[in-house]
Amino acid sequence: MTAPLVPAYGTASLADLSSSLLAALGLRTTSPGIAGRASGSGSAGRASDGAETGRAETGLTEFGNPLGLEPAGRVLLFIVDGLGAELLRAHPETAPFLSARQGRVLTAGFPATTATSLGTLGTGLPPGEHGMLGYQLAVPGAGYLLNCLRWTATGPVVPPDEWQPTPTVFERAAAAGIPVSYVAPSAFGPTAFNRAVYRGVGFVGADTLDDRVEGARAALAEPRSHVTVYYGDLDAAGHRFGWGSPQWLERLAVVDRLAERLADTLPPGSAMYVTADHGMVNVTESIDVDDPAGPGVALREGVALLGGETRARHVYAERGAAGAVLDAWRDVLAGRAWVVSRQEAVESGWFGPSVRSGWLPRIGDVLAVPYTDCAIVASVAEPVESSFVGTHGSLTAAEQHVPLLEVSTR
Repeated sequence: MTAPLVPAYGTASLADLSSSLLAALGLRTTSPGIAGRASGSGSAGRASDGAETGRAETGLTEFGNPLGLEPAGRVLLFIVDGLGAELLRAHPETAPFLSARQGRVLTAGFPATTATSLGTLGTGLPPGEHGMLGYQLAVPGAGYLLNCLRWTATGPVVPPDEWQPTPTVFERAAAAGIPVSYVAPSAFGPTAFNRAVYRGVGFVGADTLDDRVEGARAALAEPRSHVTVYYGDLDAAGHRFGWGSPQWLERLAVVDRLAERLADTLPPGSAMYVTADHGMVNVTESIDVDDPAGPGVALREGVALLGGETRARHVYAERGAAGAVLDAWRDVLAGRAWVVSRQEAVESGWFGPSVRSGWLPRIGDVLAVPYTDCAIVASVAEPVESSFVGTHGSLTAAEQHVPLLEVSTR
């Protein structure tokens, strides 16, 4: 069994990218950044009361630059959903423009999933601070799950600004006088998820590739600006057909052409950065908790709620059953997954240097994170997600490593 790839919070994570982008635009920090909090904590993972984060939320408009990005008058962040660094490296012939760029590798954060990673990019904080700790999470004390991407639940839906109350990087940039724009399909504009992680941004609905290029061009016309462009079809193709499939490669070629066109929109003194929210693996084995004849049936014993997703499960135990559930999951998934308690995950720094105490009940009593190409599915409760060929969430390099590629007109 290999060791989990714990995200490099404070030095090479998506949270560090967000703060570094603002620093490149001229904002600096007077309060400790992620690295400062980590080095001063005395422990890789701990609970916090939110006071440290609060100091960074009370009007300070200056940010650290842990990635050392060079100053720029305008920055464009191109987020390609599902473009793992290992996936891109495997197909340079399909993406010649991106493959020729100078860059580095970042870690997505845990879980390696869209809801969490966009929360990280949107706040500039690790998951343990912003609270978007997975795809499906228990609403503490309520007895049901909140789908943090679709913002649906079987009970009352928590308002997004209560679930994720931290001011976003967009709100902070706007408060400092920097215009901020988010260019994405028009259907994404009014969603509760976007209100959680993109509050304060000027939304630009762009349903075609031409629309996205022109939306970016218009936003970059400002003398100082922060522009985000999102593309999600690569991830969708990977889920349905698998990464490396002909359909996925077709989408990768589109991504490459779009990146080149976006680079052509950059005015002098600007920089474009291309990154992703996570990578992907293709599933070769499934353990189905809803199959009464399979080994997964034992994983339902003592479980009140099954959250997370197929490669990053949050398992919420019935009262008094957490120890037995941990033992059962370790037994069934031996040789396939890292299975740890909530405390072990927090102390190991999976969610960041610390986890705010109010967010701890959102984390499963048990976490199950495959390191083989295995998926822990629930074919009855989650028929769509259980059918995915390509999926993500875990602490493997294929899922954690995302590119950071730069194009500059400085």
